[in-house]
Amino acid sequence: MGKVFISVKDINHTDYRWIDTRFSLQDAKEGIQKYESGHVSEAVYWNLDTDLSDLTKKEGRHPMAEKDSLIELFRKTGLSINDKIAVYDDGGSPFAARAWWILQYAGFKNSYIVIEGFEAIKEAGLSVDANTPNPKHSLVSPLWDEMIYAPRQFVEETVSGKTESILLDARSAERYRGETEPIDPIAGRIPGAFNFDWEQLKKDGLFNMDESVKVAMETVVDPSKEVTVYCGSGVTAAPLYAMLAENGYENIRLYVGSYSDWISKEGAKVEKD
Repeated sequence: MGKVFISVKDINHTDYRWIDTRFSLQDAKEGIQKYESGHVSEAVYWNLDTDLSDLTKKEGRHPMAEKDSLIELFRKTGLSINDKIAVYDDGGSPFAARAWWILQYAGFKNSYIVIEGFEAIKEAGLSVDANTPNPKHSLVSPLWDEMIYAPRQFVEETVSGKTESILLDARSAERYRGETEPIDPIAGRIPGAFNFDWEQLKKDGLFNMDESVKVAMETVVDPSKEVTVYCGSGVTAAPLYAMLAENGYENIRLYVGSYSDWISKEGAKVEKD
């Protein structure tokens, strides 16, 4: 897949379309309030709850938005399929990665996650204002890449041994082992899954681009294997997917429904240590 993350130091502002994805899982209004008080000039705002998810659906806590809704989002953002796109949040958060994965799924292969957060972007001297842009509506048609998407059926087949994919749980080790579950009603993990806490991807609050992350991931799963990542609701699995892609893993899928979707089906099996 190649390069996923990009540093603000390497970006020419005018070469990219900008997407602001700042959000807080504790306060859903925080992100848009930050955006309205200042953002990268010409950046549009994509909201985790209303743009990148469909909370009316039952497939987990942050279900995948329908394709029709995503197409309208892309078009009102004014995107073209070959645009260079820079997606940012507060840095070290999962929200830019969620948007980036959706862009990749839709065929926008020139999209990147900015390593630094908004404050560092501003300090780097990029143009910032509080104006709401009005991009020209496009007629873009996505090129959906179903090979990076894992529907529930695929995960069920993986659990039953019908695929070669390896399940990788991005939650904390305590949640993975079923020792604690602060959010979902049933503790545990999807049977057969391995664990790599997404917090291990960070250093000093930002995603760590050092070789040490690659080494750590390779101790859990071989880069030659197909990997299906999940977390609690599909959000924090996105940066793990992105970091795997950055470090040479070529066959990766994201189970957007994740553990919250898995346990929503009566009788779904879980494992605990």
